[in-house]
Amino acid sequence: SVLVNPNIATIQTSEGIADQVYFLPVTPYFVEEIIKKERPDGILLAFGGQTALNCGTELYQNGILQKYGVRVLGTSVEAIMYTEDRDLFV
Repeated sequence: SVLVNPNIATIQTSEGIADQVYFLPVTPYFVEEIIKKERPDGILLAFGGQTALNCGTELYQNGILQKYGVRVLGTSVEAIMYTEDRDLFV
C-alpha cells in the first residue's frame, strides 16, 4: 500500500501503516508522479478529506487514472461529483 500525506506528524505515517509513505502535498501533480512510480491497481479517495476528494476528481476528469489503469475503490468519482454539486444531488 502507498500513503500520501503532507503532515509528517499524523498517526497515518507511523511505521507499518503503509508499505510506502510519501510526505507530499495531495495535489494532482504529485499524486500522478506517485502513480507513475508505484503503478497502483487502485486508489481510495475517501481518506484525506476534501483535499483528497478534489484531487481524485481532477485526476479522473483529466484521464490520469484511466491512463495508468488505476481503479477507484470505494465511493465512485461520479458519486463524489454528485454530492459536491447541489443541482446534481437533487
